[in-house]
Amino acid sequence: MNAPLLQVMNLKKYFPIKSGVFSRICGYVYAVDDVSFSIEKGKALGIVGESGCGKTTVARTILRLVEPTAGKIIFNGKDISEIEGEELRKMRSKMQIIFQDPYSSLDPRMITRDIIIEPLKTHTKMSKEEFRRVGLELLQTVGLSEEHLRRYPHEFSGGQQQRISIARSLSLNPELLILDEPTSALDVSVQAQILNLLKSLQTQFNLTYLFISHDLSVIRHLCDYIAIMYLGKIVENADEKRFFESPKHPYTQALLAAIPKSNPDINKERKLLSGELGSPINPPAGCRFHPRCPYVMEICRRDEPQLKDIAGDHYIACHLYDDEKIGNKK
Repeated sequence: MNAPLLQVMNLKKYFPIKSGVFSRICGYVYAVDDVSFSIEKGKALGIVGESGCGKTTVARTILRLVEPTAGKIIFNGKDISEIEGEELRKMRSKMQIIFQDPYSSLDPRMITRDIIIEPLKTHTKMSKEEFRRVGLELLQTVGLSEEHLRRYPHEFSGGQQQRISIARSLSLNPELLILDEPTSALDVSVQAQILNLLKSLQTQFNLTYLFISHDLSVIRHLCDYIAIMYLGKIVENADEKRFFESPKHPYTQALLAAIPKSNPDINKERKLLSGELGSPINPPAGCRFHPRCPYVMEICRRDEPQLKDIAGDHYIACHLYDDEKIGNKK
């Protein structure tokens, strides 16, 4: 295994809850609670989970758009969790993010050319002609043409707006792209185009992806590794093939069972979950999934399971696979 480009170690992000006249802290939202993973250069890791599980907060914390409560973020061998000022600004040129809603991430008062070259103006020194040339090259790289350079964001479709966002993110030759549900706001046919574009760009520029989504079919198309989050914690982490062929965690199995059948003649066992996603303000004791788990045991209500490797880079946080306590049930 090559040295990872990004390592996230025991990352935590707690948002304080304040109340009263003096805004005293009366509790916390445990948005991200002890999350660890790594991504090799040129690979793609997909983080999947329900709304509110903390996956977007992980992305924003890695980029220091929100400050981590605890943990380490190691990028290219350097801990960036505590750097500030100019050093942080330079680091951000190598780590870019593409947001879920392309229109809200584009300045409606700027034409396409200025949107794309804005990062270049911040981080580099070029002539006007060089800015224009690079802007056109980036636009053509994502499938648009010169005629689009002087248009405003509202003159484009959702798919074209996302292409502009991608072009802007590539302007500084980043090593890591964080993709926060970049296709969820698009039509299905346009989603396929954007996913194929991202896949070709990854090969062309040797990019490393952290892809956040709730759609396992999208994740399967693009990612080499998959991590499942539930209520601020990673409960399963494996390579794409092993994940889909042999899912272990009960929550993962339920997510896969919920994918619509492509063939109506195939009988597929449904593993419906009861109950709702717990509150990150007051998460359940023990295993956070235990109120909805069909295999819940007394130990699940009492002890929190630790993420452990059960089959060579297949990590599970579940007492069903705890040898010492109840026997191995792999």
